[in-house]
Amino acid sequence: MTSPGDDADRSTPAAPLSRALVLGGGGITGIAWETGLLHGLAAAGVDVTAGASAADLVVGTSAGSVVGAQIRSGTPLADLYAAQTTPPRPDAPRSSISPLVLLAYARGLLLARGDLERFGRHLGAYAVRRAAAGRTPTLDERYIAIRGRLSSYDWPTEPLRITVVDAETGRLRVLDGSDPDVTLLDAVAASCAVPGVYPPVPIGGGVYVDGGARSGTNADLAADHERVLVLAPVDRSVGPMRAAPALLRGVHHLVLAPDDASRSAIGRNVLDPAAKVASARAGHAQGLEAADDVRELWG
Repeated sequence: MTSPGDDADRSTPAAPLSRALVLGGGGITGIAWETGLLHGLAAAGVDVTAGASAADLVVGTSAGSVVGAQIRSGTPLADLYAAQTTPPRPDAPRSSISPLVLLAYARGLLLARGDLERFGRHLGAYAVRRAAAGRTPTLDERYIAIRGRLSSYDWPTEPLRITVVDAETGRLRVLDGSDPDVTLLDAVAASCAVPGVYPPVPIGGGVYVDGGARSGTNADLAADHERVLVLAPVDRSVGPMRAAPALLRGVHHLVLAPDDASRSAIGRNVLDPAAKVASARAGHAQGLEAADDVRELWG
C-alpha cells in the first residue's frame, strides 16, 4: 500500500478502502464451503460480511450467488452455518454432472476456438436442448429448490452483482436489482442453471444459464475496487475461460481455494447434498487458518 509523503496533510483522514468480496461457483458443496469459510473468518475476528468491515460489493456466480444473496440479506453467519451443518433430508434430490455433460463442455471448448461468447452460446444451446428433452428438472422444481436456499426474496440495499449468461448470445449479463422486472429469485435461479444439469431460466425476453459458463468467479466485475477477496471452490483457466488471478491482474487481491482437507470433504460430486456438512466444517477450519492473510488484505 502506498503511504502518504512527508508533505501530506496528516490532519486529513485517509479515504476508506473500497473492498469487494467475490463468491465463485461450486455447486451445493461450494455453498457449504464458502459459508463455512466466511463463518470461520468471522470467528477469527475478520467478518467481511457485516459491520464496518463488510465488503462494499459482493459478486456472486452460481453457488456464490446463493451465498451472496444470503449474506446480503442480513442473516447472521452463525445461522447460515448452522443450516449448512444440518444433515440433508434422506429424500433430498441428488444431482451430478455426468460424463455426457462434461463431454459436451469439452466439445464446446474446442468449438469455441478461444471465443468466450461462442463457448457460452454452445453451452446455452446445449442447455436448452437438454431441458426440452426432459433431461433436467422442471423450472418449477428448480424454483422450489432455490426458494428454499434464500433467506430473503428481496434485492438487498447493499451492492450485489449476480452473473448469468445469455443462452442465445453467450454474453455475460450482470443482475443487480436495478431492473424491477428481475426478481432476486430469478437472478439466483439463472446463475445456478448449470448447463445440461438444470434448466435455463427465462428472464424478460431472454433465456439464461449459469454465470459459470463465462468464468468460475467473474472476478473482473470487482476489478474497480482496491482490495478483492475471492472465494473460489472451482476456478480454472481453460480454453477462453480465465481464473480469478488472471482477471485481477494489477488489483490487490487474495484468492482462497479449497485446501487439501476441504477438497477431501467436497469429494468428486459438487452437487451431492450428502457432502455439504463436511464441506462446511472444512471451510470453517480453513477460514480460521486464513484469517491473518485476509486481515492483511482487508486493511
